Amino acid sequence: MEETPAWRPEARGYVGAWSAPQEARAGPSLFSVLNELPSAATVRFRGPGVLPWGALEEQDEDDKRQTQAFMEADHMDLQDPRPSRELPWPMQARRAHRKSLAQNQMARGAGSRADWARKLRRCRQKIRESWRSLRPWAWTLNKIGGQFGAGTESYFSLLRFLLLLNVLAAVLTACMTLLPTWLEGAPPGPPSLGVSSHCGPYNPNPQGLLSFSSQIFNLLSGEGYLEWSPLFYGFYPPRPRLAITYLCSVFVTGLLCLLLILHRSVSGMKQTLLAESGTLTSYSHRVFSAWDFGLCGDVHVRLRQGTILFELQVELEEAAVRRRATGRTLGQEARVWLVRGLLNLLVIGLLGAAFYGVYWAMETSVQLQEEPFVQQTALLKLGVNYLPSVFISGVNFVLPPVFKLLAPLEGYTRSRQVIFILLRTVFLRLASLLVLLFSLWKQITCEGNAEAPDCKACGYNYKELPCWETRLGQEMYKLLIFDLFTGLAVMLLIQFPRKLLCGHCPGALGRFLGTQEFQVPDEVLGLIYAQTVVWVGSFFSPILPLLNTAKFLLLFYLKKFTLFSTCSPASRTFRASTVNFFFPLVLLLGLAISAIPVLYSIFLIPPSKLCGPFREEPSIWSRIPESILSLPQAAQSVLFFLGSQAFAVPLLLLSSILMAYTVALANSYGRLISELQKQVETESRNKVFLAQRAVALSSAPGGL
Repeated sequence: MEETPAWRPEARGYVGAWSAPQEARAGPSLFSVLNELPSAATVRFRGPGVLPWGALEEQDEDDKRQTQAFMEADHMDLQDPRPSRELPWPMQARRAHRKSLAQNQMARGAGSRADWARKLRRCRQKIRESWRSLRPWAWTLNKIGGQFGAGTESYFSLLRFLLLLNVLAAVLTACMTLLPTWLEGAPPGPPSLGVSSHCGPYNPNPQGLLSFSSQIFNLLSGEGYLEWSPLFYGFYPPRPRLAITYLCSVFVTGLLCLLLILHRSVSGMKQTLLAESGTLTSYSHRVFSAWDFGLCGDVHVRLRQGTILFELQVELEEAAVRRRATGRTLGQEARVWLVRGLLNLLVIGLLGAAFYGVYWAMETSVQLQEEPFVQQTALLKLGVNYLPSVFISGVNFVLPPVFKLLAPLEGYTRSRQVIFILLRTVFLRLASLLVLLFSLWKQITCEGNAEAPDCKACGYNYKELPCWETRLGQEMYKLLIFDLFTGLAVMLLIQFPRKLLCGHCPGALGRFLGTQEFQVPDEVLGLIYAQTVVWVGSFFSPILPLLNTAKFLLLFYLKKFTLFSTCSPASRTFRASTVNFFFPLVLLLGLAISAIPVLYSIFLIPPSKLCGPFREEPSIWSRIPESILSLPQAAQSVLFFLGSQAFAVPLLLLSSILMAYTVALANSYGRLISELQKQVETESRNKVFLAQRAVALSSAPGGL
């Protein structure tokens, strides 16, 4: 017979010795001692009618009596008035609780107030579930998340969110811009050939019979018959009410997008904070709390199993990376940081070369458009017009894979690698767009020199750009069209042939190509880049959100077909909670960048004198003060007060005070949570210590 080792006071945190068998102990067992601890009601409770954790079928008489008393007391909890769904019990106990409540309600009568409250609560819950089920592609997203991981699902969720933003923007544009244009009468046509002003002639519709190639060129470049159409800014007539609604639609759309993105960012930030804190990322949470016991059907069960498998894979991979990082020596750590510094210098050099190339392509395109041989050849003219778009798309196609190859060399976790790839790619895409806009700004404003001969008469370069707003809209329109064509070309010419070669070439060629994976960072940045282009061009091309809605709708089904037909699940996944917060943050950055050229155009650049609803105005914004002056005196006083320093300074002070109070309150809550966590850990160690002490005393000769 084995003897129980002597209890050692230095053993803390875990039981340091095995207990003696039941027949060899004179005192109570470890099970009975733990049941008497204060935490037994919370740690060991599994619901009424269910044996507590650690209760074995073979127990002595004392243990059986204690367990029977424990279960008899548990049956009293069946009278808990709370709904079964809110109780932290297993499904067996919840069914018993629901059956007990139903019997009690039938005994009291069906017309009681509690019964009506229960029916109302159930009705509200069904309404919420129905509303949740009405979200488009909910089942498709669940299927994608179960087969390819939550990271791939986050891409399609973001695509659905952007589709919603574009639908709202298109509806607002139709109600505030298109309808007022025709409600006040048919809009006038383009300026006639004989009409001229001090800002030069403007003839957007050349007369004569056009060939088929010219029609295609006009469709792809936005010139010709499309230049004087509702697609672009120059079409809209100079009517006072239309000018106000046109400008207000831009601000309302931007504000609505800002609020929706902030709402999505805040909800994603909660998940990210919980994930980074480690509260919901422990393996015990994934194993014991991640399963949904309400699932019905083999398909749903397999999808949920796949989701949990991907989450555990992410946790294991990141834990391995962190474990290797903690085991590095000082020399290894210095070598890692040296490699990171060199790689970042290489990335900066590549980005600088890309930005210079975009600037060179824009300047070369402007110079070549003036050449006679380019004007005479429609195809060559189309290529010259698309030269900046082609170069930007080429850079965005070549450099992101390079960033992806460099990211694993830096020694970060998979989620951190995705964030760095996103940062570098979004900087590449959005900065390339800014370089293009800077080149257009130089052309419009004569490099910022208002006294230049071409800009002195009208405030902008009227000789080259008689309607500069339409020219900006055309550039954004070409970027949108070319981005769509690039995506289709990659899908048809690269992804599908690679899948065919990989499936039909089992030799060295098939192994070299490998199975392709869905590249979430590249795809997400493509969405954000396309949406930023639309935000920039929506003021100069009001129909652009509607075109982008059709593009995203087509893109969703094409990407879904490509995912299920040509892609395999990712060999290395990443935590979706991180990107669910980071994606809206990058989208918010794109919105802020798009606001810069739009606000600069509204406030500082004089509008065109021959097109648009703001012609003959000193600035686009000047229409707003003129409209305010036509209001009653009381409304004028209120609006001017809201725009004065007497209102702005107290508002800024109040906002600063509230922000400081919120930060201080959050810090105090954080400290309180840390102290409570430490207290919980201390109490758990104390309970284990007391349990070890009680077992040692009861097992010793002459013990209690």
